[in-house]
Amino acid sequence: MAEITVSEPFPIFQVAHRYLLYDVNTVTYARRTHNITGVLIGGLPQAPQQNVFSGIPLELMPEEARLLVEKGVSYIVDDVAAHRKNFLAHGLSAEEKKAFMRSMQRQGVDAAKAQQKKAVEKKKDALKKAEKKGASTENWNDVPDDMFAGPRKSKAARAAEKKAKETAQTDGQKDGAAEDETLFGAPANPVTEWSAGELDPAAQQLHEELGESLKITPTTSYPPIRSEPPPPGEALPLPEVPSSYPVFKHMHENGYFLAPGLRFGCQYMAYPGDPLRFHSHFLCNGMDWDEEFDLLRLVGGGRLGTGVKKGYLIGGEEKKEGAYQESHVRAFCIEWGGM
Repeated sequence: MAEITVSEPFPIFQVAHRYLLYDVNTVTYARRTHNITGVLIGGLPQAPQQNVFSGIPLELMPEEARLLVEKGVSYIVDDVAAHRKNFLAHGLSAEEKKAFMRSMQRQGVDAAKAQQKKAVEKKKDALKKAEKKGASTENWNDVPDDMFAGPRKSKAARAAEKKAKETAQTDGQKDGAAEDETLFGAPANPVTEWSAGELDPAAQQLHEELGESLKITPTTSYPPIRSEPPPPGEALPLPEVPSSYPVFKHMHENGYFLAPGLRFGCQYMAYPGDPLRFHSHFLCNGMDWDEEFDLLRLVGGGRLGTGVKKGYLIGGEEKKEGAYQESHVRAFCIEWGGM
């Protein structure tokens, strides 16, 4: 498997206070390199009505987006403003537009070739199976076919019936040819011949010259829009995050993958590795250091965590004032004993 490389910093697109990644390579890179999972929110083209699996774009929590920006591996892009500037304000040159259209056409031609080659191979496999099946069932019955026919007709009757069939077939072919010429005519291009499971050279040239291709829908506008980090003075403000962000950052720095914890009644679920390989270990809630809370929240959280075989973790950022103001996060894990 080829290693996916993405140049840093990569863009995070802000749309209506939501932070999205459109490129599948960037999504994979962020997950593999920076332990960022996000949540897929897009529909799948082949199954748009199902609601079990989702596709790109990937939506990031504000905490995830801010963490990536603070690490210097990403930056925020106002997606609406970028499209208005480049597409509506003629930010792209004619050469850039033509180059992008040629690249889309090339992808469409390649996709059409791959699809047709796959169809040819599938047809050849079906013919081979049919030949094998025919060979295995050939001559399975030695009874002549005439035995299953009705009473034997006279020679004159058989000749008249044969002549009537030939006449009807000829008239049908004439009518069909006239109908094809007027309403359902055959295409002007000849039928493409296939050999050895590959496209015929003439068909390849036809694809190249006439541009017969599938329609490609790009999932990202970068390119043709240029993606460059903004100057420091023009950078967008950091995403606003809740008071639980210090705990989120603390767990992430210790190697955990964090995902939304709404289904378990918490803020985050902490995984010791990729969520596709591990169960979560902690149900995490963050709060301010001096924030007051009900003791029943600890009891309920501890019981819930123990019931689902996880620890209930709470924490906050402790600030120390002095000559140098320092802050660090302290976390506590609560488990219900005797269950």
